[in-house]
Amino acid sequence: MSADLTAASGGLEAWARDLLRCPVTGATLVDATDAEGAPCLDSTDPQRPLRYPVRDGIPVLLESAATPLTPR
Repeated sequence: MSADLTAASGGLEAWARDLLRCPVTGATLVDATDAEGAPCLDSTDPQRPLRYPVRDGIPVLLESAATPLTPR
């Protein structure tokens, strides 16, 4: 495996990780961790930021799995 893997996005290579977008708003997603320290992806949308879980190394990019974040 390549050195440019990210833990939060399930070990995807950097070029593949950069293709991921929020399925609701189309905003860029950034690596994050939730309150329990579990990996997740946060939307950068300023109006409707959402957090998507990463389960077993797989980003769950479903609106029903997202949780709202406090707008920046």
